[in-house]
Amino acid sequence: MKLNELAPKIKKATRKRKGQGNSAGQGTYGGRGMNGQNARAGGGVRPGFEGGQTPLIQRMPKMRGFNNPNRVESQVLNLTVLEANFGDGEKVNFDSLVTKKLINKNNAKVKILGAGEITKKVEVEEGLLISAGARAAIEKAGGKVAGAKAEKVEKAKKEEKPAAKKAAK
Repeated sequence: MKLNELAPKIKKATRKRKGQGNSAGQGTYGGRGMNGQNARAGGGVRPGFEGGQTPLIQRMPKMRGFNNPNRVESQVLNLTVLEANFGDGEKVNFDSLVTKKLINKNNAKVKILGAGEITKKVEVEEGLLISAGARAAIEKAGGKVAGAKAEKVEKAKKEEKPAAKKAAK
């Protein structure tokens, strides 16, 4: 093997040199057709241009508003679901909900709503969102609701009372 014998596996197609005369096979109009905007040097129109007619994209109806691509929908659970799937004293957390196939593990945002009734003493652990009605129903049944959200609500209630007394004086 010599350097002058080396050749690529796939040969590169030779580029047609247009407009080099009729004997070259691409003379006269050079593949540009008859005269017109597209036949001129630097000529042509932008994509979507329809010769001055209102373009298709402008003729289509517009949908107003905005869809946030990063929005995360909460997976909703009602008290009736907890009543049916959890026993007395069981802990309700993200992992237990996934193992019982009540929620999808891809979405970590879970909210418990107060539809229905609950009689079992369940413990809702930190990390789940819970509505005020659901919190009241669980606590009424003897269960517990843990987490930072519960503490913040209690602290806010404690802070409101002294402020109301000061305002009354």
